[in-house]
Amino acid sequence: MRQDVTHPGRVALPGTHRWMVVLLAVGGLQLAACGRQADHVEHEAPAHVEHVAGSEISRVTLTAKAMERLDVQAAEVRMALAPRSGMLRKIVPYAAVLYDADGSTWVYTVPEPNTFVREEIVVDYIEGDVAVLTEGPPVGTNVVTVGGMELFGTEFEVGH
Repeated sequence: MRQDVTHPGRVALPGTHRWMVVLLAVGGLQLAACGRQADHVEHEAPAHVEHVAGSEISRVTLTAKAMERLDVQAAEVRMALAPRSGMLRKIVPYAAVLYDADGSTWVYTVPEPNTFVREEIVVDYIEGDVAVLTEGPPVGTNVVTVGGMELFGTEFEVGH
């Protein structure tokens, strides 16, 4: 290294060293800028839980990305010949039935796209993949058959 004659006390760097210093400085600025951008990125929660007035139930609304990730699926409550009795009864897929810690039975209804509301049901009996209901949502109501436990966990903030 040689002494910089234009600025006493400074050491003059050879040409290749100057470029390395410039590249390191530019790289450091870019890394610093990346860190600042990450600080400004807003995180959108995958679900919004809203209490339903006058009840102990909440409405769970998922983002499109959460819907895709959970692959939530639904089927309609329908009237059909019950397997055991052969009579016309209200049925849901057994996959739609959820049990809470008290043993109560529930389904998640789909009142609007990406929105789910838990509704209590009374199961008369289960036969194969069908639950025959005594009480439950009206015929034609969509109920969740895949993703119900994830909705239950979201509603009660399990794992948060």
